[in-house]
Amino acid sequence: MRTYSAKSADVQRAWHVIDAEDLVLGRMCTTVATLLRGKHKPMFTPSMDTGDHVIIVNASKVVLTKGKADDKIVARHSGYPGGIRTESYTSFLSRRPEAAIRRTVRGMLPKGPLGRQMIKKLQVYSGGEHPHGAQQPQPVDMSDAKVR
Repeated sequence: MRTYSAKSADVQRAWHVIDAEDLVLGRMCTTVATLLRGKHKPMFTPSMDTGDHVIIVNASKVVLTKGKADDKIVARHSGYPGGIRTESYTSFLSRRPEAAIRRTVRGMLPKGPLGRQMIKKLQVYSGGEHPHGAQQPQPVDMSDAKVR
């Protein structure tokens, strides 16, 4: 039996919306990465982008568990000697909640051109509204990612 490999013409992309209010950041992002990658579909092919579009609303209301908000740090480097800048996840989430979620999801996707193509299908909004109503996004059940 021959192995099935998806073609770009065969891919049907759906739209999903996730309300991030009171969801744990890591648990939510693993589900988002699975949807973006297309691993929930039977036609999944590792070397192709078979995933769906994902919209995340209320990004500013996401939470971290067990004091990680103070312990975890976000680091970036300017490229110059001594150019490393760090800040706690608490301040990063309060200052740029969309970037915090996008950064977490990006780390769970493949590295290289395929991962860069997949992350473009993620839209994150800190408020409760989004401009993608015409795409008729379906809500995703995230009850397993709620704070316990």
